[in-house]
Formats: sequence, structure tokens, C-alpha cells
Amino acid sequence: MRLATTVPTGDARRSGALFAELEALGYDTAFSFESKHDPFLPLALASATTSTLRLGTAVAIGFARNPMVLANVAYDLQVITEGRFVLGIGSQVRPHIEHRFSETWSHPAARMAEMVRAIKAIWATWEGEGPLDFRGRFYDHTIMIPAFDPGPNPFGPPPVFTGGFGPRMTEVAGEVADGFIVHPFHTPESLRAGTLPALERGLDRSGRSLDDLEVVLVTMVVTWDEGDGDGEARARASLADQLAFYGSTPAYVPTLAAQGWEGLHPELNRLSKEGRWSEMSVLIPDELMEAVAVVGPRPTIAARLAERAAGVDLPRATVSLVNNRHPDPGHFGDVVAALRRLGLGSGPEPVASTTPA
Repeated sequence: MRLATTVPTGDARRSGALFAELEALGYDTAFSFESKHDPFLPLALASATTSTLRLGTAVAIGFARNPMVLANVAYDLQVITEGRFVLGIGSQVRPHIEHRFSETWSHPAARMAEMVRAIKAIWATWEGEGPLDFRGRFYDHTIMIPAFDPGPNPFGPPPVFTGGFGPRMTEVAGEVADGFIVHPFHTPESLRAGTLPALERGLDRSGRSLDDLEVVLVTMVVTWDEGDGDGEARARASLADQLAFYGSTPAYVPTLAAQGWEGLHPELNRLSKEGRWSEMSVLIPDELMEAVAVVGPRPTIAARLAERAAGVDLPRATVSLVNNRHPDPGHFGDVVAALRRLGLGSGPEPVASTTPA
């Protein structure tokens, strides 16, 4: 099991120091994500202050761009990071794609699969494997002249991870990607019931197995100092707010159902439509919080994480620790150190880029 985290990138000028701190703390991988700022630029800065830390996006919004743009920036970041880059892309949702980015939304799972295939076809041309002739349902890339061909990457093309929720987008990862970034609203039960079977269906279509796919388990961690009752109350309240939002959204009902809590959704959904957000979090039971997140006093977190990871049989697992309320990259430093003492934080070599079948 490898250890990762997501880095808040509010001020890109601080990226070098932030990522260097994460490398020193013992993380294997650090991801940027796309919200208010570009997810790629901070990684270029971080490459200059790190030497072993794998750097990636989790996620960049794929449908806000086209395959050629993504292929180009990822290829360059693979050089800049000297082979340490991971291109992680996701779909976002229809309103944002159409009305924030003014791009086309249709058939998201099929479009994502084709986007990954197109990116890898472009890289294959640059690697000297033949002329560019990608003709798909959504994307066509058929022109590549020497003036625009960067040639073979000295570190090889980077791996492509996709993120998503739901069976069809999960199958896409198994079929065409090198890794899958699991949405944080999951439990070990929902992984076993829905996520892993969907990944395996996709892997079967590509003639691969779970040995060939890295799975990034984005895991919410909610903790407090031992004996700090007020801190515990604040931490649990914050988590309840977040889970109430997820529980109100129809797409996330499968996670509730895996725990037997699908009956919460109708009331949460109704309250959200009425704008009664403050009434929603009180409906979230402690049992659901502790199923979705790793919750407890700081000295207990490493053991709880290790137990949770052991409950899911994945040959190439990376656990990514997230807590949106604590942007300080050192917040989990003691947890990472404890996990290292338990022998965690290492595993098989990271996956390399593969060509979809």
C-alpha cells in the first residue's frame, strides 16, 4: 500500500515548499486537483523541490479540454518531473461542462474511454509507433507534422488514471486506464459490492487483471487530539455536513445502500431542495460516518487506516488521505510516520502507461 494526499493549491507560488514538505514527511505521491486554480502549473514548480515524490492530478477536468491539449501538457510534465507524473482526469458534471467551460457534454463514460484512447494514440505517434490516425465517435486526430511532434519522451509516456463514480465510469478505468481514483464517498462494503466488480468487467474487456491497475482509495480522515471533546464535536459536525451533501445526491445512493442506509436519501434530498442544509447533518448516524471515513483520536488513526486497507484485497493500492478542513500539508505527518512504522507506505512499483486493447 502506497501513501498519497491531495495538496490544496491556493497560491501556486507556495507549491514548491508544500510538495517538498510532503516528500520529507514520507508520502509516496501528492496530487493537485482542479477547483479554483489550474492543476498542472503547481506540479511544474513542485518538480524542482522534490526528487522522489510522484506528482499527479486528481483530478484535472478532462471534458474541459481536448485530448491533444491533455496529451501535450502531460507529456511535458513527464519530462519536467523526470518520469514522476500521473495524468489523472475526470468528467465533472454536465452543468459545469456546458455552462462554466462551454464545452460539449454527452455520453460521459464512452467519451472518457475515447479520450484516454486518443491521448495514448497521440503519444504512440510521438513515440515513433506510426502516423497519427485516430478516428472516433467524439474525437478525431489525424494530423501531426514534424513541427508539432516533440518526439519520444526520454521517460516514456506517463500513466493515465481516471476518476469517477458509478458502474459505467468505473468500468472505463478497467478497460482503458492505468489507474482508478475512487471517490471519497465509499466504504469497504461499497468497494466490494460495486466498484471492484465494475473494474473487473472493464479489465476483462482489455485482457488485464487487478494486478495491472493501480487503485487510489481517496479516504476521508477525521481526527482530533485525544481528550479534546470540543475538537471531536467540531470534526464530527464537519464530516456530517459533508456526508449529508453526498447523501442528498441521487448518484451516491449506492454507497448508502451498501451500508443499509439508503432510506436516508429521500429526506436528505428533500431538505436540500428546500435549502434546509442545517437540518440535514443531524440525520447522519455515527455508524455511517465511521463506515465512510476513518474517524478517531490522532493516536488511533494509523491502525484504523491499516485495518481498513487490509479489508480490501487490492494488489496495487494507494491510500490517499484527505481532510478538506485542514489545508496544512503536515496535518497528517504523525499518521504517515505511524503507518511507516507499521510497514505500510510501500508496495509494487508504480504502474506505467499502457496501450488500451
